[in-house]
Amino acid sequence: MSTIADVMAELAALENPKMRAANEERGDDHGVNLSALRGIAKRLKVQNELAKELWATGNTAAQLLATLIARPKAFSAKELDSMIRHIHAPKLLDWFVVNLVKPGKHAEELRLSWKDDTDLVGRAGWSLTTDRVIKNDDGLNIVGLLDQIEQEMKDAPGPKQWSMNHCLAEIGIRQPRHRVRAIGIGEKLKVLIDYPASPGCTPPYAPIWIAEMVRRHEG
Repeated sequence: MSTIADVMAELAALENPKMRAANEERGDDHGVNLSALRGIAKRLKVQNELAKELWATGNTAAQLLATLIARPKAFSAKELDSMIRHIHAPKLLDWFVVNLVKPGKHAEELRLSWKDDTDLVGRAGWSLTTDRVIKNDDGLNIVGLLDQIEQEMKDAPGPKQWSMNHCLAEIGIRQPRHRVRAIGIGEKLKVLIDYPASPGCTPPYAPIWIAEMVRRHEG
């Protein structure tokens, strides 16, 4: 069994200044290769107490690792809500949602309480909402979601706006009866209309994203 001191020393040895500089441009304050982190997690396997110790360090690389070795169902909604309030790095937020919240027992409760929050917490709420749109839309108020997106997405903080835009696109792609309205909202708000897309990649501007994915699915 590795101790917290062992793991922190291993993470410190993996720190790469050039990688940190590149990550910091995206708001992620760490310099550890993510494949190397996954390798450590594979070796450690599930160790929930060690995960909690890693999280308590406040070190982003350690917290990323914590999400990989924690036991998601061991956390209460209150604990998860407290944890997210201290997240400041987008990559950590995404790993936290994917590895701890979605596999846990409180995703729907937290989705509802987070989606009206700001910045990264709001981003998490809309990420969970998008997951519902994709995987299980039973009981989901799609009209209400479109209303909220239309009213709030234009002025939402960047991280939350990105997640709301993803939700809008997935509604348009997967909900034919709401497609015209989803495209119309995208055209009205023009969110990410000028966002550069790499060659061969679909732009994140919702009307183009929706049209392209529908074409692929139906073609």
